Amino acid sequence: MSAIDAQDLIERYIGVWNEPDPEIRRKTVHELWADDGLHILLPPQEMHERAVGLGFATAALEARGHDELHARVTRAYEEFVAPGTYVFRIQEAARQLRDVITFRWESFHTGEGQATGGGLEFLVVGEDGRIKADYQFVD
Repeated sequence: MSAIDAQDLIERYIGVWNEPDPEIRRKTVHELWADDGLHILLPPQEMHERAVGLGFATAALEARGHDELHARVTRAYEEFVAPGTYVFRIQEAARQLRDVITFRWESFHTGEGQATGGGLEFLVVGEDGRIKADYQFVD
């Protein structure tokens, strides 16, 4: 496996969720994730419980491939960052063990001046340094 600067990777990762320019966002998605890269979100507990209550085995949400990943990142940007309400920030530095990188992130409410949410990111990185699987656990 090639040497990966885990901290640089997560800084670029967080940066793409805050990126206002759609073309830069699309380019960064291609740089960060493998062609068939996967983003799996385990939503907050209340959403998970509602889904299970409706008969779903899980409430995990998935986006695969650059088009779906770009749509996922863009939707999060438009809902949380574009209105000027939130920015996403690294809360805990990257930790790496072989091809796995973990870190904690937070959503910072700009009006309230405090973190109002966040989660744990678990990234599996390929030989080329791009993300193969991205597991997001929202607190």
